[in-house]
Amino acid sequence: MRQVFLDTETTGLYADQGDRVIEIGCVELINRKLTGNNLHLYLNPGRDSHEEALKVHGITTEFLKDKPKFAAVVDNFLTYIQDAEVIIHNAAFDVSFLDAELHLAGRPAFKEHVSGVVDTLVMAKEMFPGKRNSLDALCDRLGVDNSGRTLHGALLDAELLADVFINLTRGQDALLMDAGGHEEKGLVLQRIDLLQFDLPVMGANATELAAHDEVVAQIDKASGGKAQWKLRA
Repeated sequence: MRQVFLDTETTGLYADQGDRVIEIGCVELINRKLTGNNLHLYLNPGRDSHEEALKVHGITTEFLKDKPKFAAVVDNFLTYIQDAEVIIHNAAFDVSFLDAELHLAGRPAFKEHVSGVVDTLVMAKEMFPGKRNSLDALCDRLGVDNSGRTLHGALLDAELLADVFINLTRGQDALLMDAGGHEEKGLVLQRIDLLQFDLPVMGANATELAAHDEVVAQIDKASGGKAQWKLRA
C-alpha cells in the first residue's frame, strides 16, 4: 500500500478569503516503510502572510518571491499524490486550501486524484477522547521526538505525522520491533520489520489439544464449576 503523509503551510487561515498555500511537504510510505521519495515545495502565493501565520511558520514574503506559483508545479504535485492514500492531520483545513489552489489552476478537487484521505485528528479524538490531540500533543503522548519543531514546517510536520501514524496504528497491521540503532550494555539493537517474514500458522496437535482440555477441566473443577467461559456460554 502506498501512503503519503501531507502537510501545508499557508498565508492565513481562510482559503475562501484569498489565503494561499506557501509550502507543501509530503512523505511517502510503501507497506509502512519510509521510501525517501518525499516531495517538498515552496510556493509564491502572490500575497503577504498574515502576521499571526508568519509567527507560526516564519516563511517570509522575501523568501518566497523567487519561488514558483502553484500552477507551475501542479502537474508534479498531482503525479506524486496520484492514487495514494493521503494522511493529513486536520485534513479539512489542508484539503480546503489544496482545493482552492486546484480550482485556480483549473484542476479537479483534491480527492479526485487520490484513493482516499485519512484524518489523524479524527483518529486521535476517537482514541484519546477529551485530551489534547494536536500534532505536538500526540508526539509527546506517543514518544515521538519533536524537539526540532520550533516553527511549523510542512516537510518536518509530515515526517512527524508519519511517525505518529505508525504509533497510532502499530497494533493493527504492523509487526515492528522498534529498537533501531541503540546501544545498551555493549549490544547494538537493530530495527526488525516482521512484515518481511512469511510466518507459518501452526495448529495444535492431538496431544496438545488433550493437554489443554485437561487443564481447562482442572480450572473448572477448582472454581466449583463457575469458570467464566461457562457462565458466558
